[in-house]
Amino acid sequence: MNSTELSFGMVILLQFSLGLSVNVFLLLFYIRVVSTSHKPNSSDLILAHLALANTIILLTGGILETLSAWGLRNFLDDVGCKILIYLYRVARGLCICTTCLLSIFQAITISPGTFWWAGIKAKLPKCILPSCALSWVINLLIDLDIPIYMRSPQNNSGNVRTILDLKYCCEIIESAETTLAITVMLSFRDLFFMGLMSTASSYMVFVLHRHHRQVQHLHGPGHSPRAMPEVRAAKRVIALVTAYVLLYGRQTIMLSVLVNMKEKSPLLVKSHLVFLLTFSAFSPFLIIQSDRRIRTFWKRESPAPNPDPS
Repeated sequence: MNSTELSFGMVILLQFSLGLSVNVFLLLFYIRVVSTSHKPNSSDLILAHLALANTIILLTGGILETLSAWGLRNFLDDVGCKILIYLYRVARGLCICTTCLLSIFQAITISPGTFWWAGIKAKLPKCILPSCALSWVINLLIDLDIPIYMRSPQNNSGNVRTILDLKYCCEIIESAETTLAITVMLSFRDLFFMGLMSTASSYMVFVLHRHHRQVQHLHGPGHSPRAMPEVRAAKRVIALVTAYVLLYGRQTIMLSVLVNMKEKSPLLVKSHLVFLLTFSAFSPFLIIQSDRRIRTFWKRESPAPNPDPS
């Protein structure tokens, strides 16, 4: 292993270990908040679901990419490839669906208190759990090509068309029509939910801008009143959506470049693999930074300093 491979291996290992520990903490924190609350906050349920999706991504794709980055090959059989890659792809779909659900929920939460919006806000909490369950059903069905076509490289005869080679697993589809149908279906899902979350985020930016102008008018330009919890939550969601769209756009462009390159650059391939885990590894820090309950929890749980005996 040369210095370049070692550097990429260290970066992927750092993303995996750091991201997994923080996501597990967030998952346990929000489960505790939801279970101990008489009336759980709907956004806490969504954030717990997002932490769960990120955790599954890191436990499947993160482990596989880390082992591959450190030089391990052919360590999975067909069953292992089908199960782990299927769970990874489903969790990736859950991540985009949950981020979309969070943006829509927050956009409705900060919307004006008109009669029409009031009716939607009253029904919204009852839709969270069914929406999460529906996202599981959708992604479990959309990614059914993985259990069918994914296999270990050990069983790749080389005489069939490999459309996805992950070094430790490969997806082999002989029919070009099937490949096109799967690509269209996955692209439609991603573009649909990204369009929804982008629209909801743009609406939140508009509402926040109008709210800021009203506050400045009431308090004067020299005052900066404390932001309401809904405003802080909306800014957090906008940051999450922006990060997801930018990282997904980079991933899509890079994948298109790699697919159309006759001779793939090892440096570009490794760079693409590094960014696969970036959102799942670092999005929890955006949540922690904007949720004061977590900072309060850390202060309460941290041991008090020993008094000076002198």
